[in-house]
Amino acid sequence: MRIDIITCLPKLLESPFSHSILQRAQDKGLVEVVVHDLRQWATNKQKQLDDYAYGGGAGMVMMIEPIDRCISELKKDREYDEVIYMTPDGERLEQGIANQLSLKKNIIILCGHYKGVDERVREAFVTREISIGDYVLSGGELAAAVLSDAIIRLIPGVLSDETSALTDSFQDNLLAPPVYTRPAEYKGMKVPEVLLSGHQQKIEDWRAQKSIERTKDRRPDLLEE
Repeated sequence: MRIDIITCLPKLLESPFSHSILQRAQDKGLVEVVVHDLRQWATNKQKQLDDYAYGGGAGMVMMIEPIDRCISELKKDREYDEVIYMTPDGERLEQGIANQLSLKKNIIILCGHYKGVDERVREAFVTREISIGDYVLSGGELAAAVLSDAIIRLIPGVLSDETSALTDSFQDNLLAPPVYTRPAEYKGMKVPEVLLSGHQQKIEDWRAQKSIERTKDRRPDLLEE
């Protein structure tokens, strides 16, 4: 998989892709993440990317021309399955969306900034709009990193145990059950006996029941879907 991220603040994305699982995925050649500085496609000496909104009002708007030039150049080298715009008014990111996108080959993620992008960008180039929650960030960079993380960890071979992602919260519209590790007792707090029993079927039954109980308590809306 290849993920191309278009941003006016590329340094914000250096750290997320330089550590842990995301770094190892790239080192293994399972995913290629390329961050593009949109200013390379600016049209004037000032490397301007934004301008005042027609009709007035507070805030600046990202201009269409640099974005068009960038996306058009990327598309000369490969076909893209999706051009995703990170925006608060997009569809809310859920596990099912991450599952779908993990099967794609090439994705562009466009990071908004200021008051957002010229609406014509959304009409002409964007194929999908995604939000990571009902709140507003200073720009789409952190949201792009969140989306990328959610996608990349699902690619076969990224996690050392490929079945791990299949038992995460939300995969079956359920929250994950409680988990424990050594020591078996700490300051009077004990690990449930069933997890120490070695009886795998009983353990799986216990986990399934706890998963349902936790979901009912914390996210009952998931059980209604």
